[in-house]
Amino acid sequence: MTNKKAPNKYLFPLIVMAALFFLLGFITTMNNSMINFLKDAFKLGDVAKQLPNTFFYGAYILSVPVGFLINKIGYKKGVLGGLAMIVLGFIVCIPAVALGYYQFLCGVSVFAIGIVMLQVAANPYVNALGSPETAASRLTLTNALNSVATVIAPIFVSLLIVTDTSDPKAVQGPFGIIGGITLVILVVMFFLKLPEIKGTEEVDSTGKTKTYKGSAFNYTHMWLGSLAIFFYMGIEIGIPSFFADYSRSSLGINYSSMEVTSMLKYYWGGLMVGRLLGIFILQKYSARQLLIICSLGGAILVAGSLAIGASASTVALWAFLGTGLFHSIMWPTIYNLALEDLGPHAKIGSGVIATSVIGAALLTPMMGAIQRSAGLTIAICCLLFYYAYLVFFAAKGSKIR
Repeated sequence: MTNKKAPNKYLFPLIVMAALFFLLGFITTMNNSMINFLKDAFKLGDVAKQLPNTFFYGAYILSVPVGFLINKIGYKKGVLGGLAMIVLGFIVCIPAVALGYYQFLCGVSVFAIGIVMLQVAANPYVNALGSPETAASRLTLTNALNSVATVIAPIFVSLLIVTDTSDPKAVQGPFGIIGGITLVILVVMFFLKLPEIKGTEEVDSTGKTKTYKGSAFNYTHMWLGSLAIFFYMGIEIGIPSFFADYSRSSLGINYSSMEVTSMLKYYWGGLMVGRLLGIFILQKYSARQLLIICSLGGAILVAGSLAIGASASTVALWAFLGTGLFHSIMWPTIYNLALEDLGPHAKIGSGVIATSVIGAALLTPMMGAIQRSAGLTIAICCLLFYYAYLVFFAAKGSKIR
C-alpha cells in the first residue's frame, strides 16, 4: 500500500491528530509556565523550582517500553491509554497540591506518562499519514496547532492560576477543568474509527523492494537524532525556564510573576508563527537546510542578547524571546530526519527518540546548578553548545548509514 494513492482518506485522522497535538502543547507549556508561580507559592530555590520539568519530562524515560507497547496494541489504543493517564493525573493533582510540593509533583508525573504515550503514538502516526516526502510538512502542520496551545497556555496560567497571594491551591479549579475536557476527548476518541497503519510498506518510489535493518537500534542517524532531540529540549524549555531570572538579574527588568508568565506568550507565539510558515517552507526546502539556518539563527539571538545585556535591555529581551521563531520547526525536522528510512521500525524508533525529551528534565536543573555556582550568564551559554550540536546533526549526523 502506498500513501500517495489516496491522500484524502487521511484528512480526518490528520485533523484528529492535530487536536491531540493541541492538547499536548497546552499541557506541556502550562507545566513550564507555572515554574515561577510554584517558586513563590512553595518558596523554592533555583534548582528546586526546575523540578516540575524534571518530574514532567522525566516520564519520557518510559518512551522505549511505551513504543514496544504501542507496537503491540496499535496507535488508537495507545492514544486512549495516554488520555486516560492524563485524566487520572489531573485528578490526583487536585488533592495532592494541598499536601505539599513533592506530592503535587507526583501527580504531575502521572499525567506526564499520559503525555508520553500520546507523543510516542501521535508523531509516527502523522508521519505515516501520507507521502514520506511531505512528512516534515505534516508534522509541522500538527505542531502548528501545538503552538497555538503554547500561546494560550501561559495566558490560561496567568489568568486562572497565578494570584497575588501565591496560593498553591489556585491550581485545583483549572486542573479540574483540564481533566474534565480531557475526559470528554477520551470518550469521543473511543468511538472514532481511525485507520491503523502497520508501517510495513516494502516498495520504494521506484517500485523496487525495500529492505530494512533488523532493528530500529541499528540505525546510527536515529541515535544521533535522539541526541538532537535531547539538546533541542534543553533549548526549547531552557529559554522560558530562565526568562524570569534573566530579565530580572541580567537585564534589570523587574516583572511580577503574572507579567513574566504573560510575556512568555510572545516566545510561544514565535513558535506558532514559525510553524505556520514552516508548513509551506518545508515543501520547498529540505529539512536539513532549514534546521541549520534555524539553529544558527537561534544561537545568534541568544549570543546577541547576552552581548547587549542591560545596555539595551528591551532589545536584549526581545532577542531572547525571539528565539521561539527559530525553534519552531526544529522538533518536526529533527524527528523526521531521525525516523527517515526506518519503515516498520518507526514505532520503536519513535519510542527511542521520545526518550530524549528527558533533556528538558536533566538539562534545566543542570543549568540551574550552574546558575547557582557560576552565574546566570554561564548557565545560558550552555544553549550555544546545544545549538552547535543541532548544526552538526543537520549537516552530518542525519545522513543515513
